[in-house]
Amino acid sequence: MNSGRTVFAQVMDFLPLPEFQSCVDRYQGDYKVKSFSCLDQFLCLVFAQLTSCESLRDIETCLRVQQSKLYHMGFRGRVSRNTLAHANQHRDWRVFAEFAQGLIARARALHRDEKLVPDLTETVYAIDSTTIHLCPVLFPWAQLRRSRSALKVHTLLDVRGSIPAGVCVASGATHDLHYLDQVRPEAAAIYLLDRGYLDFARLAEFTQASAQFIIRAKQVTQFDLLACRPVDFATGLRSDQTIVLNGPRSAGHYPHPLRRIQYSDAKKNVELIFLTNVFLHGPLEIAQLYRARWRVEQFFRWIKQHLRIQAFYGTSPNAVQSQVWVAIAVYVLVAIVKKRLGLEHSMHEILQILRSTLFEKRPIVDCFGSSAGGVSGLQGGDPRVHDEQ
Repeated sequence: MNSGRTVFAQVMDFLPLPEFQSCVDRYQGDYKVKSFSCLDQFLCLVFAQLTSCESLRDIETCLRVQQSKLYHMGFRGRVSRNTLAHANQHRDWRVFAEFAQGLIARARALHRDEKLVPDLTETVYAIDSTTIHLCPVLFPWAQLRRSRSALKVHTLLDVRGSIPAGVCVASGATHDLHYLDQVRPEAAAIYLLDRGYLDFARLAEFTQASAQFIIRAKQVTQFDLLACRPVDFATGLRSDQTIVLNGPRSAGHYPHPLRRIQYSDAKKNVELIFLTNVFLHGPLEIAQLYRARWRVEQFFRWIKQHLRIQAFYGTSPNAVQSQVWVAIAVYVLVAIVKKRLGLEHSMHEILQILRSTLFEKRPIVDCFGSSAGGVSGLQGGDPRVHDEQ
C-alpha cells in the first residue's frame, strides 16, 4: 500500500465509497450543495469518532491544523464548525444509516465462520437495548419524564463477530417490546432475549416464521406440564420440561408447546429459567448458548466507552441520528479492518492504534507490527475492489 498516504486515507479505502454515493443520491443529500458534500460531512464525523473529539470546535481545530493533508485524506470542502453544524441538522440521516447497513452486511460476511460455544450451525442473534440519557432542556423532543430526556438504541446483534445486524434509535419512552415488531424473524435462526421481551403474542410470530428463541421466564408464568426429561444435576441443570401455557391470556396468544429449562449458575449463584421452542438441542447447550446474549451488553459498553454517542455535536433529531449511525459505521469499519488485515489485536487496541497514527504516512499494516497477517490483494491495491467481488 502507498506509504505516502496517511493512515486515515488508507482506512477509508476499506469503505465502498461508490455505495456511499448511491445512498447520497437516493436521499438527495447533495441537492443544491456547492461545497462541503455529504462525503465531507461523513469524513468529518468519522474522524471525530476515531479521535474522540468533544465538540465541533475540536473537529475544526484538529483538521485545520493538518490542512495540507486534507485533500489526500478525501476532504474536498473547507472544514468549518458552522458548516458542519448546518449539515448535521439538515442532511438526511438515512444516508448514513443505509450506508452503515451496507457495511454491516460486509462485516457479517467476514465473520460468518466464527465459532460459537456450543458449536452450532444456526445464525444466533441477541436482542437488547441501551439507554442514552440527555439534557431535557437541549433535547425536549426526546423527553422521557418531566425532568429527563433519553434515547434508546435497540439492537439486533449477530453473535458471530458481535456485529449489529439491525439498529433502531428511538425515544427513551419507547418500550423494548415495540422493537420486536420491526424484527423480521429469520427461519431457523435462534434469538436470545431477556425477559423484558416476554410477550407471547409476539413470540408466536417467531414460531410461525420457523424462527427459534430462548428467553428468560417470569416466575408468574402459568403452565401445564406435558413431559419431563432426566438431566445431569452436576452440570447445573435442574429440570428439562415440555409445557403448554394455561394462563387466561397467554394460552390464547401462544398455543404451541414450549420447553422449560431450569439451570443453576454456580458462579453467579442464581437460578435461571428459560422458555424456548428449541427442541433439537440439549438443555445444557441451550443454557450455554444463552450466555452469548451478554455479547450485546459488551457491544453497548464498547461503543459507549470508546465512541462518541453519549455527548452530541448537535441537538436536533437529525444530528443525533447522524452521529449515532456514523458511530455504528466506525465500529463496523474497525471490525472489517481487523478481519481484512488478519489482526490479532482486540477491537479496542485497533481503535487506539488508529487513533494515534491517523496522520502518519506509512503502510497501515506497519502500524500493527508483526500481528498483521495481511490479506491477499491488499498490498498495492484498493480494498474496495476486493470487497465488491
